[in-house]
Amino acid sequence: MTSDDTTITKVVVNGGKDIVLGTSAKKTFTATVTATDPDGITGGWVALWHGTSFDDQGRDGALFPAEEGSGSCVAADVRTSTCTVHFTVDPKVGMTTNSYAGTWHAYAIAYGLPSGSVSDGYAGSVYIKRNTTLTANASPEPVVHGRTITIKGTLTRANWATHAYAGLSNVSVKLQYRKSGTSTYTTLKTVTSGSGGAVTATTTATSDGYYRFSYAGTTATGAATSASDFVDVQ
Repeated sequence: MTSDDTTITKVVVNGGKDIVLGTSAKKTFTATVTATDPDGITGGWVALWHGTSFDDQGRDGALFPAEEGSGSCVAADVRTSTCTVHFTVDPKVGMTTNSYAGTWHAYAIAYGLPSGSVSDGYAGSVYIKRNTTLTANASPEPVVHGRTITIKGTLTRANWATHAYAGLSNVSVKLQYRKSGTSTYTTLKTVTSGSGGAVTATTTATSDGYYRFSYAGTTATGAATSASDFVDVQ
């Protein structure tokens, strides 16, 4: 966005990574706005908003940084500076409905010398996602070669309205295996989570190794990979 001689060239939220929130733990992150002006940049600021448009009628949620006026700025040269602001989000305060999960837009403003400024309500975006947890337990242990191994687990997702985790059903979960002595996991099959987020998969015992479940997530739900469970094949 350009206004007179001041131009916003880049906005980055949380280092370009998704923001994943559970039910209680606060999340801190930064946002940066890079801007340029022939006479230099004196400040910059970023806020996040959710909804269909930036105006009051279209916006249903907003997150503001600790800095009210301007973030701390570092000059790359006499024309260009990058300004940083800091956020702390409390799921119990800032995220009160699950509909907030998904895309949040960045509103940015930059101040140029001697008195110019520019703002952009769509200067960037970030996914804010509901956290997930995933478990895996393989049995029997040990197992006879050629017999069936059953791996069971539970996939849960943070509910921002109730501040508790609940089972996530009807989504695809991968069963993955790593042979003992190797470092790479291979996907054996994909199953669908059931009632209460229950996940069950079976496979044939071939060699000692580690089994785990993996969920890829979506634009509104974080990914999760369970801890591995070792099975001794005899």
